[in-house]
Amino acid sequence: MRVTLPRLVRRTIRRRLSREELWNGNIEAPLRTVLTDREHIVRWAIRSRRNYTAAVPRLIHDYPDLIAVRLRSPQEADAWLSGPLTCATGADAPD
Repeated sequence: MRVTLPRLVRRTIRRRLSREELWNGNIEAPLRTVLTDREHIVRWAIRSRRNYTAAVPRLIHDYPDLIAVRLRSPQEADAWLSGPLTCATGADAPD
C-alpha cells in the first residue's frame, strides 16, 4: 500500500482536477465521493488489499514451482525489470 495507494490518490486527484476522460466520456467523480460512495476506487483499493495479502502466500503454497518476486519500491521494480526480467524474456537477444 505504500506505493499503490499514494499513486492511486495522486492519479485520481489529477484526473479530477484536469477533468481527464477515463473512457466513453466518463470523468472522475467529485473528490467528496470518496467519503460517500462505497465503490469509489480509493475505498475499493483499501478494502480489497486484504484479498491480495492472503492470495499471494496461498498461491506460493499451492504452486511450489511458482517464483514470487516482491518488489517494495519503484527503484526495485526498475532494477528488476532491467536485470533478471530482461534476461528471462530474452529482450537482450539479438534479432
